[in-house]
Amino acid sequence: MRTLTRVELHQKNPKPISWKGPILFLFAVIIFAGCFLLFRHYYQSTIRIEAPEENAGKKVVIQLPNGQEVYTYENFIFEKNGKMYYKGEQNRMDLTGGTIKYENWK
Repeated sequence: MRTLTRVELHQKNPKPISWKGPILFLFAVIIFAGCFLLFRHYYQSTIRIEAPEENAGKKVVIQLPNGQEVYTYENFIFEKNGKMYYKGEQNRMDLTGGTIKYENWK
């Protein structure tokens, strides 16, 4: 009887496919993803953004000469050089000629 080479032995007796490795890898990925999501949820719930308490004054409605109305707060309106302006966070509006009415709007 002739002796077989390593390649011939391997071809004659192939190694059975093991499902243990891929199943353990999948299980590890699922556990890692679950831990990541739990940590992310906990971290997001601990973040609190509190705006400073700001006194904006009374609610006012400004009736402009062209018929439009501007709803704002008293402390956002100021006068400069005889003109009345609204100063918001990102914009500035000329309200000259408008009449101020103190109303409680929603």
